Amino acid sequence: MPLTSALMIQATGSNAGKSTLVAGLARVLVRRGLRVAPFKPQNMSNNAAIAVDGGEIGRAQAVQARAARMPPSVHMNPVLLKPETDTGAQVIVRGQRMGTLRAKNFLDKKKDLLPLVLESFAHLSRDADIVLVEGAGSPAEINLRAGDIANMGFAIAADVPVVLAGDIDRGGVIASLVGTHVVLEPEERAQIRGFLINKFRGEVKLFDAGLDAVTRMTGWPSLGVVPWLPQAAWLPAEDALDLESNAARDGAACVIAVPMLARIANFDDLDPLAMEPGVALRFVRPGEPIPAEANVVILPGSKSTLGDLAFLRAQGWDIDIAAHVRRGGHVLGLCGGYQMLGKSVADPEGLDGAPGRVEGLGLLDIDTVMQGDKSTTLTQGVHCASGLPVEGYEIHLGRSDGPDGARPMLKIGERHDGATSRDGRVQGTYLHGLFSSDTFRAAWLKGLGTASSLAYEAQVETALDALADHLEAHLDIDALLAIARRRQDTNASTA
Repeated sequence: MPLTSALMIQATGSNAGKSTLVAGLARVLVRRGLRVAPFKPQNMSNNAAIAVDGGEIGRAQAVQARAARMPPSVHMNPVLLKPETDTGAQVIVRGQRMGTLRAKNFLDKKKDLLPLVLESFAHLSRDADIVLVEGAGSPAEINLRAGDIANMGFAIAADVPVVLAGDIDRGGVIASLVGTHVVLEPEERAQIRGFLINKFRGEVKLFDAGLDAVTRMTGWPSLGVVPWLPQAAWLPAEDALDLESNAARDGAACVIAVPMLARIANFDDLDPLAMEPGVALRFVRPGEPIPAEANVVILPGSKSTLGDLAFLRAQGWDIDIAAHVRRGGHVLGLCGGYQMLGKSVADPEGLDGAPGRVEGLGLLDIDTVMQGDKSTTLTQGVHCASGLPVEGYEIHLGRSDGPDGARPMLKIGERHDGATSRDGRVQGTYLHGLFSSDTFRAAWLKGLGTASSLAYEAQVETALDALADHLEAHLDIDALLAIARRRQDTNASTA
């Protein structure tokens, strides 16, 4: 029986738009009546989502699943690395925490993960007409070639044809594509069946000579040039680097300041607020003060609560936040940010770094203890102040208790979640995704004197459809499908 078709999008570097291209292609193909499954063998991101089968995957794969109109599964991202330090990361395998490994240890371990990755790929293939695979970083990183499961190692093992994307917005795209061709092994070059150019600004026709040059020097055909699409910014970002392009709205009624923690996680919690016309969401970068005009400070999620608490203090943000509260400002902590707001954070087992106990910011009368069991669940509940329903997901280590927990922010089933200060101006919760709910977000902003005019979920769908239209107009979709089908035809003929 022929295998399911598959196509892998790799790129000449990180942040070249692979995730967005796969999401857009998924929506293109599902609109053509195909059953599409997204897949990324190995991802590195602290922006995670919870799959319907109860584990963590990269947020980008959850967005791609939405584009494909499929429920997100742990098989869509079987290996997820969540950086905790510059040299170490928590390793999530099929949605569950395997442990924390230093970079060198993971390089030794990853070859053992290839069979598991291939099993997840086969699992998705059974219920799909086509699997769209996303690479990671660049296949030109030949220092990481041994035991590779993210790019060419996977593509060759699974016999998946590759299309290489070049990011022209960064400059040097011809050198990037041709240079990748030069450093690849012959077997790897043969796996690449074409290339495309992403994030083009200006008159596309002016790059015709560039396309010809790449084809002449590599032998790869061009599959199209994708112009810059502003609506792509409406989709949840995968990389915290994307936050650097954030531009706050001048004159907005509500200013929300978000300190950019070193290990900021699940920052897509803030996307709906960033898209609100009446909100200026300002990411405060290291070395910058928290703006005095902020109405609210949101402490976002963190992959390393203790490490980011030290980082926050090193920037002087603890002093700024205390002054903000004295001026009557509001503070909201999300997950790790919630833990930081308490009186103390204890980590007796060293789950978040060196064992020990540190003082928190002291803005909530709670204490947190890190515990071994990690909560990873899709969650529904009620916002205590408004009675409105909320839904989202939980990804955290630790339990927080104390007097301010008697004024919870949410009620989830029979348990309470979060805490509120006596004056009601400081709150925290473990629930991610709160602001995706239009009704909750509108009520929360109304409490700050700001009206909401955004239908967030509808806008994400609009962005996915606009992205699909864009790719249909600028890529040779039929050629991409033909490349994917070559894998099926070749395997069928030799079976």
